[in-house]
Amino acid sequence: MDKIAKYFTLVKFSHTIFALPFALIGFFLAVKFANYSLSWQVFLLVVLCMVFARNAAMGFNRLIDKDIDVLNPRTSTREIPAGKISSKSALAFVIINSVLFIIATYFINILVFYLSPVALLVVLGYSYTKRFTVLCHFVLGLGLALAPIGAYLSVTGKFDLLPLLFSSIVFFWTSGFDIIYALQDDEFDKDNLLNSIPVLAGKKYALIISFILHLFSAILIIVAGIYGNFELWYWLGAVIFIMLLAYQHTIVKVDDLTKVNLAFFTTNGIASVIFAFFTILSLYLN
Repeated sequence: MDKIAKYFTLVKFSHTIFALPFALIGFFLAVKFANYSLSWQVFLLVVLCMVFARNAAMGFNRLIDKDIDVLNPRTSTREIPAGKISSKSALAFVIINSVLFIIATYFINILVFYLSPVALLVVLGYSYTKRFTVLCHFVLGLGLALAPIGAYLSVTGKFDLLPLLFSSIVFFWTSGFDIIYALQDDEFDKDNLLNSIPVLAGKKYALIISFILHLFSAILIIVAGIYGNFELWYWLGAVIFIMLLAYQHTIVKVDDLTKVNLAFFTTNGIASVIFAFFTILSLYLN
């Protein structure tokens, strides 16, 4: 059990809470909004796909970043640089989860099966991006944004505008909060020639860019609500989500990064769960 717990810590399994609620939104949009039949088998497969893909992505990130992590005081205690999990074991973990992800998509429908290597390319490829581009935050945003449209495709087998709007919400939301998270490694990244918005623009302008991205996310929440003709419960969730977005920017300051983890983990996790809960509730009570 202790060894299994180390793998859960390796991939920060609890952080699945960021994207999984939006995958559930995509699933229930297909069932209720697009009027498809509810299949608990597909529901389970969607959840498994989320878990396998994220395990593969985070395991791969920890594996290829091991030489960087060991130099960074903030990350030197992670499982691989600390010697708790070997590189060989981490690679096996990534491969197993990648294969399980593709197998799970095969049992959903042929479209998501064909698209599964593309999804893996995005979520695994993110880990390389900070080595050559400041757009790394947006690649992470794209990876998480696959959740709602991927779940919708799992049920319907076709693209639609509404789930794409929810994917866009996730894209701007994730990109924005990842910039905030990157603030704490600003000096380390500069010294080690790694790329990020804080490295390029400085902490002050990085926070401004993050705020603008979250503003786009908030606008898209309103657009999706109007387009989907959602009623009271959706708008309640939307207001709470937007307020939590704004709250992040009141607790993280250029000269005070002590609450970055509160903004990144707690606030965004709560925002995701609450918004998904009220959106799905609205689908069933409309």
